[in-house]
Amino acid sequence: MKSSFGSLVLTGSFLIGSLSSHADWPNVRGSMVDGTVPGVSVAPWSAKGPKQVWKVPTAAGFSSFSVKDGKVFTLVTKNVDGVPLETCVALDANNGKEIWSTSFNPAKYDGGANDGTSDNKGGDGPRSTPTLDGDKVYILTADLVLGCLDAKTGKQLWKREIIKEHAGRNITWKNAASPLVEGDLVFVAGGGAGQSLLGIDKMTGKTVWQFHDEKMTHANPVPATIHGVRQIIFFTQSGLVSVSPKDGALLWKQSFPFNVSTASAPVVGGDIVYCSAGYGVGAAAFRVNQKGSTWSTEQLYRITGNKPLANHWSTPVYKDGHLYGMFSFKEYGNGPLKCVELATGKVKWEQAGFGPGNVIIAGSDIVALSDKGELVLVEATPSAYKEKSRADVLDGKCWSHPALSEGRIYVRSTKEGACFDVTATTASR
Repeated sequence: MKSSFGSLVLTGSFLIGSLSSHADWPNVRGSMVDGTVPGVSVAPWSAKGPKQVWKVPTAAGFSSFSVKDGKVFTLVTKNVDGVPLETCVALDANNGKEIWSTSFNPAKYDGGANDGTSDNKGGDGPRSTPTLDGDKVYILTADLVLGCLDAKTGKQLWKREIIKEHAGRNITWKNAASPLVEGDLVFVAGGGAGQSLLGIDKMTGKTVWQFHDEKMTHANPVPATIHGVRQIIFFTQSGLVSVSPKDGALLWKQSFPFNVSTASAPVVGGDIVYCSAGYGVGAAAFRVNQKGSTWSTEQLYRITGNKPLANHWSTPVYKDGHLYGMFSFKEYGNGPLKCVELATGKVKWEQAGFGPGNVIIAGSDIVALSDKGELVLVEATPSAYKEKSRADVLDGKCWSHPALSEGRIYVRSTKEGACFDVTATTASR
């Protein structure tokens, strides 16, 4: 049952075991940066849903929650002196109350093409999610402003304007990718020729390396270790581009079509990389090979069209040779959750009624947030669709990822954000 703000406290919960008290969710896809939380067992909640800790307004945006050290971070649209601004807010993880907010560029989403030729209208607020590292918060706005904030106070420590400083090229509907922090660097795309992919010092904001001539997409960059080599994979308009994190040197590249928007991030399972897009593009999987210092890729399959494997902006999650996620294109409120064999593209099962929401995997279970605000617990098995629990928890469009931290699930929509305690079982009712 769906409730208005603060009116109904949902009861019931599920049990999470072996969950570290320091299990933060520091970016859009968690501490593993792949949407998974290993070593977690999940028990179904009752028909009344998981226990609500808090629910607060989160004005306009598709930003997900990031969680660390008792604080929850996201991007919203906030009116400052009558002007709607893209704003990073920090909330108290225990009650949802705002601790601080720091505003950046105007919250205007008019298509985002620098040449003014796009007639597409965006809307609904910021698209990217804050990334947390140490005592700092990193944000990348729709206008490609990269900012570093103090996590305790929200004070701006440094700021980079990618469009101005790196001859940046924004895209239709503007940036939706979140900054990736690994080691000493922040990785972003969006620069111009010869500087389209960037490695930036996370402490100072200075550019450490800038290379390549790739046009950006809405997809997040992905870190991966393939054949023992750490790499950053960017999903650009020309396809997959893998670079060395230390200096940006090209490791391998695989072409893949672009049409209108690519928003689902690539998914890595062993030496296989899966990628997909809507607008008729479809999906493919490639095996990455290495022989000495030479890298190559081979196509395992290529399936065109919006069915059966198109991912609009819902990035699947990988587990034990299979992908689990929401595979659909503009099937709002009805698109299916599917299990797909990574190496073959074979659909093992599908269940309609999810739309373009997002999933994470906690241990042996899928935690899915549908685009209409249902939180659904499903067994992550290729044998069949096995639903364990379902609860209608949010109003508004839910195109964001669930976050799991210290026994709590955090979810948000374009209207509200909520926290649910999922640490303890309750007596059956």
